[in-house]
Amino acid sequence: MSRNEPRWTQTWLGGLRAAGVDLGYPGERLGLPEEGSGAISGWGRRIAALVIDWMICTWAITQLLLRMNPAEQPWVPALVFAAQYVVLVGVMGQTFGHRLAGIRVAAMDGGDPRWFPVLVRTLLLVLALPALLFDRDNRGLHDRVSNTMVVRM
Repeated sequence: MSRNEPRWTQTWLGGLRAAGVDLGYPGERLGLPEEGSGAISGWGRRIAALVIDWMICTWAITQLLLRMNPAEQPWVPALVFAAQYVVLVGVMGQTFGHRLAGIRVAAMDGGDPRWFPVLVRTLLLVLALPALLFDRDNRGLHDRVSNTMVVRM
């Protein structure tokens, strides 16, 4: 083992970055810029968009428009969320929350994602766990399976 390589305990306990291994910035391996338009979105923007979308689906649509109580029928907001996500991302590449957060869902070629990948991505996003398993490019399992990424506008 050379002096420049980290010890296995350093990578195991603190991760590669803590061991001094340069992984680059999120999206570098994908050929994306580090900052600005087209860069991989950070977690703050993604969480903000999710909270905005969830509030729209639970409060504005489920409670005000459909006059249903989410506490009595908890599946309704999830169904509304999935429906609005498929329609808006499929048509515009972004939801209302994405728009307000300045991000969009893109195919790996940078264009708008196709309908089937949007449907697969939405189903995995509603399950929540796939979105929590992500790689060093901030792409969750739902992004990797659907061959999409979330980028800044």
